Amino acid sequence: MSISQPGKKVRGSNTGIPIMAVFDLLGKRWSLGIIWQLGNNMLTFRELQQRCDSVSPGVLNTRIKELRTADIVYKAESGYALTNRGKDLLCRLKPLGEWSLSWAKEVYDYPK
Repeated sequence: MSISQPGKKVRGSNTGIPIMAVFDLLGKRWSLGIIWQLGNNMLTFRELQQRCDSVSPGVLNTRIKELRTADIVYKAESGYALTNRGKDLLCRLKPLGEWSLSWAKEVYDYPK
């Protein structure tokens, strides 16, 4: 498992500047979906899998490990949740979610 880290080569950057390491981590399949689904919820592995459109257990397990290593997700007795760092990241992503709705409506007449 190759974990995106600042200072190490990542997609788009041989030097691994922090922003590119974050983009690499968040750009992996299901990373953002996991963060978004956890939101302010604590979810079991199975609940998280169902909310992520039945992502395969292997992919989900790999992404959770990566997000745990990056201090974005933590494992509690009753499931997975966002760390404070993960909650901060989600707060910074929410405006992008709002922007995406406006973009979809204005450019693509969403929902039709």
